[in-house]
Amino acid sequence: MPRIALLVSYDGTSFAGWQRQKNDPTVQQALENSLKKLTGQTINIHGSGRTDAGVHATGQVAHFDLKDSNIPTEKIHLAINSHLPREISVLKACGVDGDFHSRYDAKKRQYGYYIFNGPVLPAPYRDHCFAVRHPLNLKTLNSIASVLTGIHDFSSFAAAGDKSESKVRELFQAHFIRRGDFLIFKIQGNAFLWKMVRSLTGTIIDLCKKDRGSQELLEILKSKDRDNVGPTAPPGGLFLENVDYGSKCSFY
Repeated sequence: MPRIALLVSYDGTSFAGWQRQKNDPTVQQALENSLKKLTGQTINIHGSGRTDAGVHATGQVAHFDLKDSNIPTEKIHLAINSHLPREISVLKACGVDGDFHSRYDAKKRQYGYYIFNGPVLPAPYRDHCFAVRHPLNLKTLNSIASVLTGIHDFSSFAAAGDKSESKVRELFQAHFIRRGDFLIFKIQGNAFLWKMVRSLTGTIIDLCKKDRGSQELLEILKSKDRDNVGPTAPPGGLFLENVDYGSKCSFY
């Protein structure tokens, strides 16, 4: 039974997240429905991470097992796309080893959080960024975020319903870049807690607005207390950009 990996992009605005739910549309459900129409098989598809409602992806990775099919592996993404809603596109497909797992084999995950920091937000970006009118200084944002890289207990930045046994995660990068009126928070780690990226983003913005520094963020981090963080940034600005598997799977 071949195992196939997919590189998936989606606009999460109209979805209740990645994970299958009983009554609300999700990305996983749409992909499984497409595979059912295509192959006649009931197929479970597994993603690298469970993005929340309203969160987008340009580099989500998923895998599934397929029994018999006449469709060449390198073209199966085109066939899947013909049955998907317009908000989802499978960009690539490739065969992987039978023990490959899109979630558990991921070594690094990278997100980008988009912040509009200009005078008037262009209408097409309303569901794809966080509009902040208060002027944000790039140097200050990066100074605050500089304490995040390395191994830390991120309990302060986990949502109340996070069920992870350990809240310790390793971040390989956490910095902001500017593109015109947009600021993009690039953050890469081995894994993330539920709503962790949005909580970090909102807290850093809040500290920047108040002319606070990296020491304040470090104190929040060390406190392991959710009550000390700033507002959680909205989901529309968050994009899962890529997932790194080393030599086990590569779409890039």
